[in-house]
Amino acid sequence: MSSEDWRLYGFAPVPRDPDVLFKDHPTASGPNPKQDLFVADDFPLPDTPLIREVRAFAQRELDEQTFNHSNRVFIYGSALVKTHFPEWKYNETPTAVETYALSCLLHDIGTAEKFLATTHMSFEFKGAIVARDLILSLGGPESEADSVCDAIIRHQDIFVKGGNITMVGQVLQLATILDNVGLRANLIHPRLIETTTAKFPRKGWSEHFARVIEKELTLKPWCHTTTFEVPNWKAGVQSNFATDVRGNEVMRPFD
Repeated sequence: MSSEDWRLYGFAPVPRDPDVLFKDHPTASGPNPKQDLFVADDFPLPDTPLIREVRAFAQRELDEQTFNHSNRVFIYGSALVKTHFPEWKYNETPTAVETYALSCLLHDIGTAEKFLATTHMSFEFKGAIVARDLILSLGGPESEADSVCDAIIRHQDIFVKGGNITMVGQVLQLATILDNVGLRANLIHPRLIETTTAKFPRKGWSEHFARVIEKELTLKPWCHTTTFEVPNWKAGVQSNFATDVRGNEVMRPFD
């Protein structure tokens, strides 16, 4: 394991809890956080052979709504970092940008029809293994594959308060929850949301993803998604997570 890999592939440790991350933050705290005027085209996917191969794989295996969500997550996360965390040197580190892009494209691959109902594993864990294997099979660096795998495994650890997470993992969490339930959407400019949803339409994403949540809960009542639910959740109990996703008022005008 190279001592420089953590710098190259987004392993830098940052607080896991966003309340800690944003406490007294100079641009992200308070009632009027900074909103840089970006549009979707400001954040294209890196044009690398690995990204092209993985993008093609994701587009082939995912339904259109999930593929579009994955692209929106890349845009929202990239904007969040550029505005609020320039000290992370994300935009100045092409390998970190590529690692984040790979994580976005593959973070929900475990929900694909090929994988969701063909394993007893929670979708994040199965998807992380699929992603790591894919990147290695395409000749990607092992450290990059590991960073993507780690970020995907942890991308729904929303209720973990202590400790740290990788930079890539934190950005992935912030961007997915922003797109899924509208949390902290005030950290990016409304124009970015408008242009991103125009470029990668939601097409009813809130209802679509809520049904994916309910499907996995039904198939695997032990799955990691139950961490969003009441203790000892059982089939037949309304999903809190699905309810929150359906109640995404920020994104409702674009659904």
